Amino acid sequence: MSHASSAVLVINCGSSSLKYAVIPSESMPRSARIEGLAEALGTPAARIKGKTAQGEAFTLEVPGGDHAQALEAILQRMEGIPFSAIGHRVVHGGEHFTHAARIDAAVLAAIAQTTPLAPLHNPANLTGIQSTLRLFPDLPQVAVFDTAFHQTLPEHAWRYAVPADWYTEHRIRRYGFHGTSHRYVSQLATSLTLNENVSTGPFGWLVAHLGNGCSTCAVWDGKSLDTSMGLTPLEGLVMGTRSGDIDPGIPAHLQRTLGWSLADIDIQLNRHSGLLGLSGLSNDMRTLTEAAAQGHAGAVLAIEVFCYRLAKSLAALSCALPEIHGLIFTGGIGENAPLIREKTLRLLSHLGFHLDAQANLSLPRGSAGRIELASSTPRAIWVIPTDEEAQIAAETCALLEASPLH
Repeated sequence: MSHASSAVLVINCGSSSLKYAVIPSESMPRSARIEGLAEALGTPAARIKGKTAQGEAFTLEVPGGDHAQALEAILQRMEGIPFSAIGHRVVHGGEHFTHAARIDAAVLAAIAQTTPLAPLHNPANLTGIQSTLRLFPDLPQVAVFDTAFHQTLPEHAWRYAVPADWYTEHRIRRYGFHGTSHRYVSQLATSLTLNENVSTGPFGWLVAHLGNGCSTCAVWDGKSLDTSMGLTPLEGLVMGTRSGDIDPGIPAHLQRTLGWSLADIDIQLNRHSGLLGLSGLSNDMRTLTEAAAQGHAGAVLAIEVFCYRLAKSLAALSCALPEIHGLIFTGGIGENAPLIREKTLRLLSHLGFHLDAQANLSLPRGSAGRIELASSTPRAIWVIPTDEEAQIAAETCALLEASPLH
């Protein structure tokens, strides 16, 4: 059977969660997909929420269940849904992988070797891969890497200004993340723009992927030329609980003056900072927007800092593009928070971005659309829902079609 004409099971394993989706080759509404989430794995509260083959919603308690047990339970509920390949999201591929890779012993070893660069993510990704290899030893399986899309960055964009042996000996450099999302939405924006017969390209896009994790990217002619995240997903924008960029002297200052350990500081910067730290209230932009409207000072501050730092990053990344054709908002916040788009774009008018306020407010949730004031600017402003699962499935099929196993 051709992999291009059959469904792909997409697996995205977190440290205590597992997202899954069966992506068919034929076009179908996203709402009709067989997909779901296993969460709180390894704890008494472990549970699975998803859809059966008949499209019926279900919740299944699996106290203490691990990734393998969750997968087995999920697959029992998916009886009758055929798939011919499995695509896995892997967060960090280091410099080993510039494209998706068919999983074999060498690929597994390379992912394991990269674990020091993503200690919270790659072990969970490996757990999911090893579980599905046991359950489906005869199915082709493919790893799709968050970092692969950014391997086209020029060296001046990915090198840190640190002693050279930090890179040559320890591979400390900027890698970037959210590559699957940045690739998907920039490709779709190009396709939609070509369909409008506005230009023949190549196109230069600034992309803002905004969720609990946030990053920006400069994409020229389908290639990433710079991005806001670096060695780890902590660099760059203000995020839900992550600080983003700070003075690199702050950890040493905290250690000297407060006696904090590096582990303590790492936890504070990754789990207690960002929107949560600024607001003292929540890492959820929906909660903060409601609170800010009621005058909550912390929520107002968090939103202002978030938007300013986002605009600042987009303006900086514009230096990577020969020409700017437009800006793309995606991710849960980017797609669903008109206030954030409005505040950010107000800071970018000098780059030629002018918002149509009515279009910004009236764009249906889950829809792709343009929200620029067309009479005032040649710069497009797109809102495009990301679909990382579809991108992972597409890359899985493309690899297997190009390199079938004989």
